[in-house]
Parts: sequence; C-alpha cells; structure tokens
Amino acid sequence: MSEDLLFMVMRRLRAPLITLIVVYSISVGGLALVPGLGADGHPQRMTIFHAFYVMSFTATTIGFGELPYPFSDEQRMWITFSIYMSVIGWAYTLASVIALANDPIFRGLLARAHFARRVRHLAEPFYILCGYGQSGSRLALALDGTGNRVVIVEPRLERIARAAIQEFAAPPLTLMADARLADVLEISGVRSAHCVGLIALAGEDDANQAIAIGARVLNPSLPIIARAKSAVAKINLESFGGVTVINPFDTFADNLAASLRKPEVLQVEDWLTATPGSPCPAIVRPPRGRWLLVGYGRFGHSISAVLDREGLEWKAFDPGITDGSDRRLHGGDYTESMLRDGGIEDSDALVAGADVDAVNLGAATLGRRVKPDLYVVIRQNHAQDSALIDAANANMKFVQSELMVHECLQRLKTPMLGRFLARMRSREAEQATRTLERVRAEVGEGSPHAWRFECDVMRAGMFAAFFQRRGAAYRIAHLMADPTKRRERLRASVLMLERGSEFELLPNDDVALKPGDRLLVVGDADAERLQQRYLDEPSAVTWVCSGTEPPTGYLFRWWRRQTQKWRDSPRRAGKRAKGTS
Repeated sequence: MSEDLLFMVMRRLRAPLITLIVVYSISVGGLALVPGLGADGHPQRMTIFHAFYVMSFTATTIGFGELPYPFSDEQRMWITFSIYMSVIGWAYTLASVIALANDPIFRGLLARAHFARRVRHLAEPFYILCGYGQSGSRLALALDGTGNRVVIVEPRLERIARAAIQEFAAPPLTLMADARLADVLEISGVRSAHCVGLIALAGEDDANQAIAIGARVLNPSLPIIARAKSAVAKINLESFGGVTVINPFDTFADNLAASLRKPEVLQVEDWLTATPGSPCPAIVRPPRGRWLLVGYGRFGHSISAVLDREGLEWKAFDPGITDGSDRRLHGGDYTESMLRDGGIEDSDALVAGADVDAVNLGAATLGRRVKPDLYVVIRQNHAQDSALIDAANANMKFVQSELMVHECLQRLKTPMLGRFLARMRSREAEQATRTLERVRAEVGEGSPHAWRFECDVMRAGMFAAFFQRRGAAYRIAHLMADPTKRRERLRASVLMLERGSEFELLPNDDVALKPGDRLLVVGDADAERLQQRYLDEPSAVTWVCSGTEPPTGYLFRWWRRQTQKWRDSPRRAGKRAKGTS
C-alpha cells in the first residue's frame, strides 16, 4: 500500500521535481560563473556553496542581502533572471502538488494507507463488517454497544459518510472499497490475531459469496457469517464449509413455522435473545386457516413453503405471475375488489410481503377494512418507513435489518445459545415451558444476559477445583454459588451442559462437572462477573466448596503444610489407630 502511494507521488511529481532541479542547477551554476568584485576591488567569483546558499534564500524568500560581498551588476542581472525563473518553477510545482492532493485516486490511496496503519495498531478484539446498509448500520451500533470495535468496508461513499455522523462509543474504522478483493480483506485485518469475526452483509449474494470465501481462504479459523437471500447462494456457501449462512426470509419463515406448531418455543427464543431486562413477550399464535399472500417474491416463496409443510391453504397475488394457477393469481394494483376476488373474506391471515412498503400498508389496511379480525403479517423494506409500517398495527412484522442483527449477535456473541435454541425446537413444547419457568424463578422476569462458562483446567481456579481439592466432586451448585456469600445463589441459571459431543438441557445443580465441560448460563451482568472469579481464583473455589478460605501469605501456607505433614505422619497415624482400638 505504501509502495503504491510512493509510486504515484513520484510519477505525478516527476516533471515538477525535474523542473526545480533544472532551475536551481542553471541558477546556481550561472551565479558561480558570473564574475563579481571582492572587498579589495579585484574580480572574484562565488564558490558553488555560496551560490547555492544565495539562490536558496533568494528563490524561496525575499532575500537577506548581497553575500558574501556586494554584487556586481552582472550578478544582479543574473539573480533577477533566476528569481523569475524560480517563481515559475515553484508555481508549476505547487500547482502539481495541489492537483495531486485533490486527485481522487491519490486521496483513496492515502485513506487506504491510513486505514491499514490504524487497523494494524488495533490491540483489542474487533469485527470486520462488509456492507453498511440498513442491516450493517444496525449491527455496527449493536456491536459498539456491547463494547466491540468495528472495521467497516463499504464501496458506496454515502453509506460510509453515514458512519461518520452516527454516535459510536468507539468510532469505527471505515474504508470505501470492494471487500471482494483479497488485498482489501488483508488490510482490513482478516489475518489479525485480534479479529474475532467477519460479517458479509453486501446487497448482492454474489458479493457475499466472494467475501466469505475469500476471508475463509485467508483465515480458515475466523468465524464468518454471510447473508444469502437465494437458495443457490446458501447451498454454495454451506458446501464450501466454515461459513454460517443466514437467509432472512427462511429464518422468518422458520419462526412462523415454530409459532404455528410450538408457539411456546418461539416465545422463549424471543425472550432469551431480546435486550437484557426486556419483559417476556406474549405468545404468538397465528391461525391455522386460509392464508392470502400479497407479493410472491422470495419472501412469499419462503412463507408458502412453510404453509405447505403445515398443510394450510393459501393463495398469492403478484404482478409477475402469468400461469393462471388456482393458488397463484395475477394482480398488481391490490384494490379492495381484487382482494375480495382472491377470497379475503374467507381468509384467516394476510401476508403483506411486497417489495414496496406503501403497497404492504395499503394491502393490510384494505384487508382489515374487509375483515377487521384478520391476522396480518407485514414486511418492512426500508428503515425510514418504520412509522408507516407501525401504523398497520400488524400481528407480526418482518424487518430484515432487525432480524439480521438479532441472528448475527446470537451467533457471534453466544454460539451456545443458538445451539440450545435449535435443540429446544426439536423437543416438545413442554421443554420451552420448563425453561421459561426455571429462568423466571432463578433469574427474574426481565430478559437475561447469556454467556458461556468453560471448565478450562488451564485456568488456576478450575485447576484447583478438579485437581487440588479433597472431598466431593465439583458440581454445578458450587459454580452457581455467590463467591462472596457462599450460602446465597447467583441470579443465574444453567440452560445447557455440553460434554464433548453430548449435551444435557436444563441440568440440575447436583450434576458433577468434569474438565472441559461447557455450560450455557443466563442471568444478570453481576452474576457473570462474580462467576468468572471461579476461573482464576482458587481461593473462591475452596471457600465455596469447603467454607474455609485457604491461606494466602507465605508464613500461613508454610504453617499449613507443616500441620498437614504432622497429621499425616506415621506416629500420628499410629496414635489414631491405638485410640480407636
């Protein structure tokens, strides 16, 4: 990057620099050759050094006088000529420098070099965000709110400018470039040890595929998330391996399927993944009746696939449909008469899923006018239309940017939570009910914060828990005790225990832990902070398990070792045996 910048500077300023060199060479050489008069009145010429010194201050300033002795008329005439010649040379050079500074290519290279230097100097975890549209903007703010630095790569200037005026706790590093290029990913820090993830949220699936695959090749161990709106792009990325693919349409359709089949599961998912402290949402129960779809693009296809799996009847309107089938009807004006012809009066639910927000609002309003108790699912395409969509008062709302932020944060911050929710979906609805009741009883009514606790024996606390203790096994109950008040429980709950490839949902407190176990814990931030003490503080582990605090000073540790040796000595053992007999 710096080599390209230097090459461009030297290429664009080559002629001005040569001009200055020629001007100074002629001026200095001529002044050294023109004869003058010394102090004694005899002819005398300047040395090259004196001539260079005089021309240096004469060509760049107003001059400091005739040095080292008064000039002759010939020398004054030559200096006058040199002054005008140097003014022309400097004017040409400065104009070239100004033109170079305003050149878009040069400014881009300069910005890229500055960006690369700042990324190299990042000494904290950061995420690379490729694409700064609605989803990218929301995700960047969400990551910043959780204390993570963000590096943004976006090819459109107006979107990069938006990041400069948004309020960030730690301003992101931004680069206007195409993230599909390998060198752009390189300078963005994809190989950096501090890079903890890359998210590809470009507008086109082809771009996201190129970004994800390029990042995967450059750093095979980096967690990568890519958005794919088409089934083909999703299959391609999943077959490549190592990339988490999110299709927002399919994800929303899966949530709809869960609400149709197991609404309790969706309620728990929404609560566990909401902003900490949020109230528990109400159960969403869509009707299992006849559905009418307005708009039959990718969103409509995902919804109809779910309805087919659930065995529900549906019809769809779309201006691009020309086959005249019974379920797919041609229509684009979405008038009340058209909705009536489509059977809105006999329908139980309406999906307003067109690409235009005004169309979706109109369809929802007309549908409710014909049938006031109609269940409405509405799609919001643009963030600026949120007030417009809220006016529809729909039962379910699909906002792609919100869904993408929700899914990305879940996979980036707490991957175990995603695995827990997937496993809970495969269980009966009673599993979700038990989860909700348990978390409410042990944590409270507000949405909890989730974290992962790993029994890593390379940490001092866990090493002491498994290898330096005597007595009973180290159990979940010990991990859930308050390290400052051992008889009180932390405001936290264990949702899942992973041991190798095996797992257990909602394990009890009496479950014995083993080295390497991973636990998904939910609770408040104070509970997480207190629980982390068990990783690095052996004294906290001993205090909770035995009720005694181990000595920390050298003298007290020595006294304890001597006392233990005395208790374990053969004489002491013999006295105990004699007393027993």
